[in-house]
Amino acid sequence: MLPPLVRAVASRLPAFPPAVVCALTLSLFAPRVVGRDALATLEGRTFRIVVRDAGTSVAFRIAPERFVPLRPGHAVDVTFTANAVDFLRLAARRADPDTLFFDRRLLIEGDTEAGLQLKNMLDAVELPRWFSGIREKQGRTTF
Repeated sequence: MLPPLVRAVASRLPAFPPAVVCALTLSLFAPRVVGRDALATLEGRTFRIVVRDAGTSVAFRIAPERFVPLRPGHAVDVTFTANAVDFLRLAARRADPDTLFFDRRLLIEGDTEAGLQLKNMLDAVELPRWFSGIREKQGRTTF
């Protein structure tokens, strides 16, 4: 769980600038990590990531070879909701999405087909070596 001060600040920030940063970051790295062909299968789909304990979210649409940020309130195909540490654990492959889902720590709402397609695509990704440096220590995720 994030400290109350972090939540207080993050929940008051405008949502669109982080969505732009997230979309630009994904546009730079996703084609290299996931592959252009895999991304093409999700073209036109819209996703929202809600970081519950930060009180914030970002949304984006997958366009040809890039991610497009969406404004808050824009309808999306699927929404993923979890705490920040659970998203980090998922990204570092320290947690299984199915386990988090059944433990009610990961909520998936909307088009389950799109959600499963994205999950399966991410499961097939080979993580870079530098990313495997994320480890858990005394119940806390550290870098």
